[in-house]
Amino acid sequence: MFKSRFRNIFDKANAITISIEDLKSIDRHGVTAIAQLHNESILKQKSLSIIGLGCQEVFNHFKTKERETTAA
Repeated sequence: MFKSRFRNIFDKANAITISIEDLKSIDRHGVTAIAQLHNESILKQKSLSIIGLGCQEVFNHFKTKERETTAA
């Protein structure tokens, strides 16, 4: 559902904010969908903000990616 709702969203919007404040859990498919949205925002030079103190899995995924990027 997430991927279909946000498919080609950056063709319609320059900036997207997603709140994960009340997100209790997320599976690997959900994390992958958010990561793909993040990558699309970079490729299309759009703004994606993920806000809130929600699910730890999302935070951990992007922190790991950030460390990989800065180490390269």
